[in-house]
Amino acid sequence: VEFNDCLLLLNEKKISSVQSIIPALELANAQRKPLVIIAEDVDGEALSTLVVNRLKIGLQVAAVKAPGFGDNRKATLQDMAIATGGIVFGDEANTLKIEDIQLADLGQVGEIAITKDDTLILRGKGKKADVDRRSEQLRDQISSTTSDYEKEKLQERLARLASGVAVLKIGGSSEVEVNEKKDRVNDALNATRAAVEEGIVPGGGTALLRCIPGLNSIQTSNDDQEIGVDIVRKALRMPCMQIAKNAGIDASVVVAKVEELDSEIGYDAMNNEYVNMMEKGIIDPTKVVRTALTDAAGVASLLTTAEAVITDIPKDDLIGTDGGRMGGMGGMGGMGGMGGMM
Repeated sequence: VEFNDCLLLLNEKKISSVQSIIPALELANAQRKPLVIIAEDVDGEALSTLVVNRLKIGLQVAAVKAPGFGDNRKATLQDMAIATGGIVFGDEANTLKIEDIQLADLGQVGEIAITKDDTLILRGKGKKADVDRRSEQLRDQISSTTSDYEKEKLQERLARLASGVAVLKIGGSSEVEVNEKKDRVNDALNATRAAVEEGIVPGGGTALLRCIPGLNSIQTSNDDQEIGVDIVRKALRMPCMQIAKNAGIDASVVVAKVEELDSEIGYDAMNNEYVNMMEKGIIDPTKVVRTALTDAAGVASLLTTAEAVITDIPKDDLIGTDGGRMGGMGGMGGMGGMGGMM
């Protein structure tokens, strides 16, 4: 079902009585606009009346179950009310009865599309100042919560309220192709989320190279600390060096050149040139770069405190070891001499 220039009735409770929705239906009919009812549920006499009126007289009305559960559903309905300029009936903070509804209490949207699984609301006519205020409240809650689940739900609400929601449909000629594309899309989405959270930096290892001068200001008190700083300095060069190696270019020359250039200038391996990475769109999410460095430092610290490390034997050493063993077994031929001594 799709409606344009539609009115929205938001109710936190279940609607069963037809008497409770007649005033809203009359308002919508007077305005000659479709009406969508979003509530915990619509059943019984109310649902039957809506179905009969839609089938027999073509009444433009639809009923949708409110998304989510418990407090999350209440909060989502409040988000809808703010985005569309309406109010939520049945809310404990709102004493207004649904039977006393006025036109100003109904939300208004430019377009709404309803399927059996999803409802897409576009161009809500709520006040921008109210939407911005609500969005800021959600951002504050996201930054203060310690629950990953709650943070994810808050981010979903913020996206619906402030940024909009997009549906990506991925296709391909085979299941393997679809799965491969899906993995790429998931990687891109995660990178985009990380970029939204903490911003972006020049890619290609350029940002890490720009961190190296900061190591020079670190005051060390012994040789071990100096070695540690030098290890970090070398590690910061490795991403850019590896990219250059993969491109078949002298890595040390590339790194030295990039270190001499301006902060946003880096090496474009695809075109074998030095460019402004931000302008070319060669970027990395700050969060990804930061966490990669932090995790690498954590693993390195763990290894330095380990008394032993279990690892695979390199293939070359394995061949040499086996050869030595076989050579020793060859000496068993001397047992024939021992037999002669008997």
